[in-house]
Amino acid sequence: MFILKKIISALLMPLPFLLLVGGFGLCLLWFTRRKKLASILMSISLMGIFLCSFQPFTTALLRPLEQENAAFVSTTQPISYVMVLGSSQVIDKTFPITSELSPTAITRLVEGIRIFRLYPGAKLILSGYGGLNSHGISHARLMAHLAIALGVNKRDILLFESTKDTKEEAFQAADVVKDKNMILVTSASQMSRALYYFHQAGLQPIAAPTNFRASNQMRDFVPDSRFLTQIEIVEHERLGQLWQRITSKLLNPQIEHQQAEKVKPETL
Repeated sequence: MFILKKIISALLMPLPFLLLVGGFGLCLLWFTRRKKLASILMSISLMGIFLCSFQPFTTALLRPLEQENAAFVSTTQPISYVMVLGSSQVIDKTFPITSELSPTAITRLVEGIRIFRLYPGAKLILSGYGGLNSHGISHARLMAHLAIALGVNKRDILLFESTKDTKEEAFQAADVVKDKNMILVTSASQMSRALYYFHQAGLQPIAAPTNFRASNQMRDFVPDSRFLTQIEIVEHERLGQLWQRITSKLLNPQIEHQQAEKVKPETL
């Protein structure tokens, strides 16, 4: 299910989807007499790719999503855990570790370490699956290596290496955090969806969104491939929220939690 979900969501991303539409239009043009339908499909593909690389359009969609949760402001509450949600990585021993982790992962980790250092005695929870690579290192462990290189004591790090998505991260965190206070660090665009799962799991984390991408300063009016990322983020989150609504109606999250295998966090 996890792999199937990843494949379907990848194909529904704007650029692959629009290229498929354009490719289908070309096939109709070359191999059939349905020229009008072919021209419509190719026009949709071309205009869609233009809009998806045009900053005023992509920022207008992404900025409201990112602004749903305000940036973190230090709190006087006692904090026991700072949790950083994982992103993506590549394993290439010719790269330094800062190139193996994605820019999104590094931004989340640096923000998590910054906040973690504000609360002596807290633990830093790093999450990220490793089952899809053949190199024997999870995303959480790779982030931990960088955190240690940046001065975090390894005894203060807990790893969630078996969690494959945000929902699993939330319910495993509930088993560890229990009734203590926790700060949750992830990308601003993902924060609302993440909080939904953490609330389902019975936690009330303090939001610490980071990796903001949609600035209110619009300077680019020429299409640029950089802004395709913004529209992909919006599409990814909207699909994720739709999946949340569907599964929340079909499944009882508390029963699902009770039936799930209890996995203890790893330490270094």
